[in-house]
Amino acid sequence: MISISTRALAASALSVAVALPLAGQASAGPDDTPGTAGAQTLTNTPEPERPAFYEPPATIPSTPGTIIRTERAPFLLDPLDLSSTAVTATRVMYSSTDSDGTPIAVTGTVFVPKANYLGRSERPLISYAAGTQGMGDRCAPSQQMENLVEYEGIGIARTVGRGYAVGVTDYQGLGTPGTHTYMVREAQGRATLDMARAAKNLKASGLTNTNPVGLMGYSQGGGAAASAAELASSYAPDLNIKGSAIGAPPADLGKVGANIDSGLYMAFATFALLGVAQAEHIDPSTYLNEDGKDLVSTVENACVFNLLDYSFKDSSTYTASGKSLSSLLSEEPFTSAIEEQRIGKRTPSAPVVINHAIGDDVIPYAVGKQLGSDWCDKNARVSFNAGLVPTHVGGFVPHVEKSMYFFEKRFAGRNRASSCWRL
Repeated sequence: MISISTRALAASALSVAVALPLAGQASAGPDDTPGTAGAQTLTNTPEPERPAFYEPPATIPSTPGTIIRTERAPFLLDPLDLSSTAVTATRVMYSSTDSDGTPIAVTGTVFVPKANYLGRSERPLISYAAGTQGMGDRCAPSQQMENLVEYEGIGIARTVGRGYAVGVTDYQGLGTPGTHTYMVREAQGRATLDMARAAKNLKASGLTNTNPVGLMGYSQGGGAAASAAELASSYAPDLNIKGSAIGAPPADLGKVGANIDSGLYMAFATFALLGVAQAEHIDPSTYLNEDGKDLVSTVENACVFNLLDYSFKDSSTYTASGKSLSSLLSEEPFTSAIEEQRIGKRTPSAPVVINHAIGDDVIPYAVGKQLGSDWCDKNARVSFNAGLVPTHVGGFVPHVEKSMYFFEKRFAGRNRASSCWRL
C-alpha cells in the first residue's frame, strides 16, 4: 500500500477535463493513429524512446481483446517481489479499436490472486480504469507501478485483496506511440472493455467468459467506466458484466471546463485539448498563439505530477483570439465536439453505483448527479452515494470502499437499493 504524500494527493486530483476540440485536420493517415506503429503526436513533439514492449506490431489483430504479447510485471509497488507468492502480475499488449473503428494496440496489466476466490460466484474480474495519469508514455499505469508512483495502487490493491482478478488498461496512446486520447468517451470505454476481454484471453489468468465482470474507475477512470457501461451491450455483449462502480464521472466536459478554467487544474485542460482534438482529427494550432503551441507541445510528455507547473495560468493568454477556454467552449465547432463526449445518452447494460462527493472541487457534484438522473430516465438501475468527505481527492478512498460493497452484492446476485426516486 502506498503512503499518500501531499504532492501525490494534489496530483491525484485525478481526472478532470475541459475538452477543447477544434476544427481542422490533424491526422494525415493511418500512421498517425495512436496505438499503431510509427504514430506521431498531434503536435509533432518527439516522444522519448519507449521500451520495446510498448512498440505496436506492423499489423494489429482486428479482433478486440486479442493478446499481442505479454511479459511478467511487478505487482503494484513491490520492487522486492514480496507479493509473488500471493498474486500473478502480467503486463499485456492487446488489440482494441479507436473511435473511428481502427484496430489499435493498447497496453495494461493483469493481476490474478493465487488463492481460491471464496465468494458465491466464480472469481470476478474487475476492469479497472485509472484516473488521470498524464499524456507522456512514461505516465502509463503499467510503467508508473514499476516506478513506485502509481496512486491508483490504493484501489488496485483493495480489489486484488478481495480475491478479484484485476485488469488495468493504459488507454489509447499512453505508453504506445501517438497522443493519448484523454477524455475521449468511446476510445476510453472500448479500451476498458477490451482489457476485460484480454484478461480472459490470457491463458494464465484462469478466466473464461463465464466469470463475472465489474467495471470500476474514478474521475477520468469514472468517465471511462461509465462509457464502457454504456457501450457494453453493443460493443462487448460477450462480457458477463454484473455492474459498474463509477466515481466522480466527468460526464459533461463543458461544465467541468467552466469549473477549472485557468485554475489549479489547468494542466488537465490542455491534456483534454490534445486528447479530444486527436480523436476528432483536429488541428489545435489553428486556435493557439505561439505560447499556446509551446504549452501543448510541453504537455505532450507531462505526467499528472507536473500539475503545479501549469496551475493558475490565464487560458486567454494562450489562444489566438484572446478568448478564454470557457468562452471558446460556448462556440461551434467546440460545443458539438464536446457534446460527442457526453455520457448519459445511452443505457448501461447492468446496475451501476455512482459515488460523488458533494464538496468535489474539480468535477461538480451536479455533473455526477445528472448522469445518474439521465440513466434513471432510461430505466437503468442506479444507486447514488453523495460523499461527505470534501474535495475531489478526498472522495477517492470512500469511492473505493463503497465500490467493494457494491461488487460484493452484485457478484452474489443481489442489488443495492435504487436511488432513482430521488435523482
